Amino acid sequence: MNKALLWDMDGVLADSGDAHFMAWQEMFHELEREISRQEFDETFGMANTAILERWLGAGIQPERSAELARRKETLFRQHLDRVRILPGVLDWLDYARAQGHYQVVASSGEMANIVAVVHALGLGNYFHGIVSGAFLPQSKPHPAVFLQAAAVVAAEPQHCLVLEDGIVGVEAARRAGMRCIALTTTHAAERLAGADGIAASLADLPPATMDAYL
Repeated sequence: MNKALLWDMDGVLADSGDAHFMAWQEMFHELEREISRQEFDETFGMANTAILERWLGAGIQPERSAELARRKETLFRQHLDRVRILPGVLDWLDYARAQGHYQVVASSGEMANIVAVVHALGLGNYFHGIVSGAFLPQSKPHPAVFLQAAAVVAAEPQHCLVLEDGIVGVEAARRAGMRCIALTTTHAAERLAGADGIAASLADLPPATMDAYL
């Protein structure tokens, strides 16, 4: 029976919100448009295609959406110096590894971004797989990215614990039939009420907390 921790990246593994916001701001400035921090926060955790449809309209051509998404991610990777590992993450990673649990990054971000951040933070050896939802047919809150991450390590949904910070991510975990701990790094606790557990930070939870969920 394989047990797995499925890690969202932004706002869970890494404090990358400012770097992403700067990248979106810079790209929209090139388009002679502006986005607010509130608009950004409302879409944090969604795939770029879904974000661009929300901001530019559902009529945006797929080729144009892909072009803008690539530009935004190129800009993001220019700000990796602003990305930091979040408190408590290393303790949880070490404990899960000691317990023999599988660990997979399951993020809506572009694969190049996920790999770049994991490498920049020196976390690569902890993970048995990386799954990007960027080009899956449906973005969070659809459960596809988590179901695919579980399949990578042959873990049944009931034996997976999702670590999330996004409203859409919590809903995706629920739809996948997985337990979820949500962190309030991006949204207030009341907006994450669908999670099985809520904390301000993994530093506030002893790593053995995961035992109750797996």
